[in-house]
Amino acid sequence: MQSQEELFKILNQNKLALEQNRPQDYRTIVISISPQSRASLAAKYRLTPLQVHHRLVYFFKHFLGAHHVFDTSFTQDLSLVESAREFNERFKHYMQNGGEALEAAKQQQDLEKAVEDGKPKVRARRRKANATEEAVSAQQDLPMLASSCPGWVCYAEKTHGEILPFITAAKSPQQMMGSLVKDYFAKKSGLTPNQIYHVSIMPCYDKKLEASRPDFYLESFETREVDCVLTTSEIDKMFHEKNLDFTKMTESPIDDMFNKVGVDPATGIETVYGVPGSSSGGALEYIFATAARDIFNMPDINATQASSRVVIKTGKNADVKEYFLIADDGRILLRFATAYGFRNIQNVVRKIKTGKCNYHYVEVMACPGGCANGGGQLPAESEQVINAKDWVGHVESIYQTAQGVLPENNEIIKSIYNEWIVDPSSERARQLLRTQYHAVTQNLGNPLATKW
Repeated sequence: MQSQEELFKILNQNKLALEQNRPQDYRTIVISISPQSRASLAAKYRLTPLQVHHRLVYFFKHFLGAHHVFDTSFTQDLSLVESAREFNERFKHYMQNGGEALEAAKQQQDLEKAVEDGKPKVRARRRKANATEEAVSAQQDLPMLASSCPGWVCYAEKTHGEILPFITAAKSPQQMMGSLVKDYFAKKSGLTPNQIYHVSIMPCYDKKLEASRPDFYLESFETREVDCVLTTSEIDKMFHEKNLDFTKMTESPIDDMFNKVGVDPATGIETVYGVPGSSSGGALEYIFATAARDIFNMPDINATQASSRVVIKTGKNADVKEYFLIADDGRILLRFATAYGFRNIQNVVRKIKTGKCNYHYVEVMACPGGCANGGGQLPAESEQVINAKDWVGHVESIYQTAQGVLPENNEIIKSIYNEWIVDPSSERARQLLRTQYHAVTQNLGNPLATKW
């Protein structure tokens, strides 16, 4: 049972263990806060994300009695690096195993379309792919699909098992923090994983499902990497139940190591850092830029802004966007897209199944609007003041006030990675940083409509 009652139970057990001198029953409580939850609270209480972070540190450490408060923006860096590494591996394998021919065919189609767009509209006969192209298409490693949305992963496992090989194996930021806390942090603290109780604060109820996956259960210690997930709205409910005014709450120092908060060298002012990109995690933007740099030798590509190198097109709705990396000669080198919301997900799945998906990477999210609009986020106080769509946009804009710092520029994460993982190609790295998916055969209607 992942709920605030469970957290209170652990806190009470700690109190009794101290009173009764039972140190073996005492557990170190770690809280991990998502930047999306921080932005949602900032929007409701008209605070900055930094003010929210300081007040949450006070609430969890000094009011409730937790020991550490971490920031999943920190492990978002780990997830991005691992996802980009996996994409590069997939893309290179794809190109070495027939992908070059497939890409040449796509380039020809792009050229023909450009010519046709400049002529009067005449229905053209569609050229049938030859046997070689069909064989190549059947063996492709792409598109790689994002995995950080558990609602989407659950849907894929229960209804589209043949899609699972396309989903990135890199763990989500939540589960990266689970690995970091229950392995690296535990060893540094002289603790076993089951001596730590790890709570994650997330924008989505489906993150509870993710934490409960058997793949994230450490059998030798009989504990999960993330013991309990609480949503933004559940935390806000705790404030009210404790008769606390969050706008007047004390701000405590952010003194734990796994945080992406620091002093801006330009201003000397403490600031919250994040990664460039949307509140859905910035995976598309980071993987796009990394592939451009590592595969096509194009450094300093910014996928958040259109340029001579980057073309961004919005689809029939704002939840579908296409991102293209353009070569000097006008060829399209990378094709990325977002697909937020169930209807758009279905369209992507249909195209993959029929071999008509031309994208190399798709950022898939179950919620329209992405993670800023997660089911566990705080709604607008009144629809009369601001409608739901504008409210989500407001939360998104607050999220993006965090200065974007690329993972490779995060010296702390680099140091920990080199000490903890050492060899990114090792089996140990695979166990700590990647996961797997399992097709489920049962009829559950729409798995995205899970009720909590």
